Amino acid sequence: MQPEPVTEIRSRSFALAERNIDTDQIIPARFLTTTERGALAEACFRDWRFDDAGNPTTHPLNSVDTHSHGVLLAGDNFGCGSSREHAPWALRDFGVRAVITTRAGDIFKANAANNGLVVAEIDAESHAALLEREGEEVIVSLADMSVTSGNIRAGFALEPFARTCLMAGHDALGFILAREDEIARFEASRAA
Repeated sequence: MQPEPVTEIRSRSFALAERNIDTDQIIPARFLTTTERGALAEACFRDWRFDDAGNPTTHPLNSVDTHSHGVLLAGDNFGCGSSREHAPWALRDFGVRAVITTRAGDIFKANAANNGLVVAEIDAESHAALLEREGEEVIVSLADMSVTSGNIRAGFALEPFARTCLMAGHDALGFILAREDEIARFEASRAA
């Protein structure tokens, strides 16, 4: 599944304010047997959302309408732990289009960018203000690298290549393949 170009995300927010949510909580290891994206919504936060018998719990995630609430306000150090590309797959399948946090795991951020999921790390004060306004519309702009909700506005940074790929709708390999003609011309000029 090729990510779509992302320049701006407008959606209502929902919160998981707990600190240190690791990739095993986002998607438990027993669901890592697939290499297909698009079928991991049920596995996303599975152990929080369902009991051992598979029945839904009373966890707030089970009442989130991710069709209208696609911005996750996550606690500090979100996506820490093991490298797991399935974590952004599961979040995307669940309906999350952007994660706003004060800090995210480096490997998680790279995996997220490669899969069309924006991770915006913002200052703690702005983050706290957004948490107080959970459920309101948030605008995440890659054009001006900002998060806005009402009178709250915070900047964030992305690794430049990750930003380029997100805005073009490519992962790193897709970025190279989109330049196949340029590469062929360069190789031909060098062979001459």
